[in-house]
Amino acid sequence: MAATYDFLVIGAGPGGYVAAIRAAQLGLKAAVVEREHLGGICLNWGCIPTKALLRSSEVFHLMHRAKEFGLSADKIDYDLPAVVKRSRGVAKQMEGGVKHLLKKNKVDVVMGEARLAGKGKVSVKTDKGTEEISAKHIVLATGARARELPGLEADGDLVWTYKHALNPPRMPKKLLVIGSGAIGIEFASFYNTLGADTTVVEVMDRVLPVEDAEISAFAKKQFEKQGMKIMEKSMVKQLDRAKGKVTAHIEAGGKVEKVEFDTVISAVGIVGNVENLGLEEAGVKVDRTHVVTDEYCRTGVDGVYAIGDVAGAPWLAHKASHEGVLVAEFAAGGHPHPIKPNSIAGCTYCHPQVASVGLTEAKAKEQGYKVKVGKFPFIGNGKAVALGEPEGLVKTVFDEKTGELLGAHMVGAEVTELIQGYVVGRALETTEEDLMNTVFPHPTLSEMMHESVLSAYGRAIHI
Repeated sequence: MAATYDFLVIGAGPGGYVAAIRAAQLGLKAAVVEREHLGGICLNWGCIPTKALLRSSEVFHLMHRAKEFGLSADKIDYDLPAVVKRSRGVAKQMEGGVKHLLKKNKVDVVMGEARLAGKGKVSVKTDKGTEEISAKHIVLATGARARELPGLEADGDLVWTYKHALNPPRMPKKLLVIGSGAIGIEFASFYNTLGADTTVVEVMDRVLPVEDAEISAFAKKQFEKQGMKIMEKSMVKQLDRAKGKVTAHIEAGGKVEKVEFDTVISAVGIVGNVENLGLEEAGVKVDRTHVVTDEYCRTGVDGVYAIGDVAGAPWLAHKASHEGVLVAEFAAGGHPHPIKPNSIAGCTYCHPQVASVGLTEAKAKEQGYKVKVGKFPFIGNGKAVALGEPEGLVKTVFDEKTGELLGAHMVGAEVTELIQGYVVGRALETTEEDLMNTVFPHPTLSEMMHESVLSAYGRAIHI
């Protein structure tokens, strides 16, 4: 007899497992189908293990600066297999945590490959055969994978995707990173810090192209100080592979230059996992590898929802989790608020870190706002100087007419933690006056957030 559920999720990543747990908390009988790892790409091959690697490179970088802090450290070195082993251990621990949470909340887990099989039905291929599951609400949370361009496909030896870069067969000596979004620049930062001669090629006119132009320019200057070569408005046209080397044909300014590398990391975006799910037969619309949804994550097919990376930008784990909660509450008869993409923070864990929420200065002007812009440098903050992290910038963008906080943009130490202050401010529809009247503790990096607001209105104290 087929199993029957109120709520069935396909995919146990940060969107899927959260959706299932929230549904169970709301009294729905819930299950999740996963074909590979509980926790999905984010937890096993994305957000978490990359942060573990980056933490190792950050400590390695600080060890080289020991003398600045009145300390001594001799014969500084690293053991790449041990660094990777720690990263994989962190991922394994977190996967175990997800397993525990699902069990604790009485969510059934079915390991296998799922496919829509008619109204309210899902067919799952497991190692024991095929079983059919019925559910009133079905959530597609299948995530995404690395985009591969013709001629630039990964082979795991000379050309890597993020998966290969997380479990590398060797330490690159001369590294090419194609793409300077969050994934590309994080790996560039990691390997460059460990000593790889690193070149980043970006097709757009600046690195971290989704960020505010001023933040991108600041970050680029820091990357170059660290020895990275940054090539903007450039494109890798071809990779010639030979034993132990790759010759990249890089087009810039109408000219093609051939440059030799021993390793290439391709980070040119992602594509949604929409294949073999029976979407077309079910009537679920797909646009450029992503499932089309409305503001409540509904696909237009009764009882079928899509959340997270498979449902399109922004491709962020926290967006997926929040959508998972929204769908569970909607399915349980609640009235959740739709998610506002502009109020979701983006974080990049390179060195220095980059974080932002809302509109860039350019976008705000494009949309017709008359803006007030405030900026505050890390060098003016006592805590930043005491930490030995004086390089950074906080920038805030306000609507001159209403005082609404339109956007906030940061580069520097720990900004991925600081950004949430502005996220909360936007969620509470705060104005410049509210932020100015808020008392920020001293000495903290967060004081720069206050000063940036004051700066927008000509009231900054420490610059």
